Amino acid sequence: MPELGKYAATVLSAYGVTLALVLGLVAASIIRARAAQRALDKLEAPRTDV
Repeated sequence: MPELGKYAATVLSAYGVTLALVLGLVAASIIRARAAQRALDKLEAPRTDV
């Protein structure tokens, strides 16, 4: 790791915030994909009430 000197806290906190945001976006994408899959499965399910 390069020597960051007096900027170490700023740089590392920026990396931390960026990592947290990326992980949040990945989690949100997975959650939305699962919800969309459930909705599609419900629409494609054979009807049994006819």
